[in-house]
Amino acid sequence: MRLLHTADWHLGHQLHGHDRSYEHHCFLDWLSQLIREREIDGLLIAGDLFDTANPSAASWQRFYSFLAQLLRAFPHLNVVAIGGNHDSPSRLDAPHELLKAFELHLVGAVSRDADGALEVERLIVPLTDRQGQVAAWCAAVPYLRSADLRLDECAEGDEDRLVAGVRAIYRQVLAAIEARRQPSQPIIALGHAYLARGELSALSERKILGGNQHALPADLFAGADYVALGHLHLAQSLGEQIHYSGSPLPLSLAEAHYRHQVLELEVDGDGVRISQRHKVPRAVEMLRLPSQAQPLPEVERLLRELELPACDPQARPFVEVRVALEQPEPRLRERIIAALAGKPVRLARISTEYPGRGESLAEQARGRQLEELTPEQVFTLCYQRQFAAEPPVPLQQAFDALLHQIQEAEQ
Repeated sequence: MRLLHTADWHLGHQLHGHDRSYEHHCFLDWLSQLIREREIDGLLIAGDLFDTANPSAASWQRFYSFLAQLLRAFPHLNVVAIGGNHDSPSRLDAPHELLKAFELHLVGAVSRDADGALEVERLIVPLTDRQGQVAAWCAAVPYLRSADLRLDECAEGDEDRLVAGVRAIYRQVLAAIEARRQPSQPIIALGHAYLARGELSALSERKILGGNQHALPADLFAGADYVALGHLHLAQSLGEQIHYSGSPLPLSLAEAHYRHQVLELEVDGDGVRISQRHKVPRAVEMLRLPSQAQPLPEVERLLRELELPACDPQARPFVEVRVALEQPEPRLRERIIAALAGKPVRLARISTEYPGRGESLAEQARGRQLEELTPEQVFTLCYQRQFAAEPPVPLQQAFDALLHQIQEAEQ
């Protein structure tokens, strides 16, 4: 049996206001073709199907159209998807029974019966081969919020109670699978979580669960032969059998250099192993120009000399422009746009660097209490932190006038 492990699609995502639907369309077309070419038997999606808890109608249509396409083209295909921290549990669960009738398993949240017992059956999916025989089992546990846990049921001990609550759910699901599986049927744990030692993306991920307890230990999945995780956008392995597939698209400019992929798994009586890592084709490039921040005149020159082939507007590269400034430049965006005029690109972001050391006010005024500083001194220190220079006279005069108006109003 061959499976694909993917996660963090973030359908409906926008990059600094720019729509990504074209890129998602290209990815899903490529994924369908990969399933055909590699004769895939199952698709595992480890959460964050959508970018927001309230996706647009277009995002829902794209997702359901893709599922319908899979069902028509590959009636044998096992499809298991779980909710992530970006997804709405109730919205994902609404069509659960309908999709299950077509052997499409979409699990938005855990549920409990009238007595508060975990409804384990919803989280267990048998994965069948083309002859209809069970070849493996999937523990489909969606992203767990604090409200999903029963902390009063956790055993007393040194372990944080949030972590213990997550452990209890995985333990119940994996034990239920262990009780019914054959020795030749491996277990795949599908989850959306942040594990200890996982590397976060700089700009597009947020820590989950709560407080300092967000990092879960890898031994939560004891008993699973393979752990297919979502949440971290950088593809990475946290153990021989614990893997984040990563997102198929870069979800921030900082992720432009990531290895975007889906993982192909080979399943047999000996267990589960990664057989191939399929690189996702980049439908839209991301450019960060220049590679290091340069003075504005140099940046303008580089942008005017930029030569790129013509392409459809939806396929034009996203550009981040990096500028080193000595002081604020009110016409910065206007000048950048002028330098890019006529270029087949989309300006996504202008990042600026200043010569200041970025010290906090406390670091600059060591040994002095805040109440010892006048408002004028605080203003000057803040300006110096950013620009490593004295405030220009017009700006200082504007601050003085504003301060005077506030002081008059307080009298």
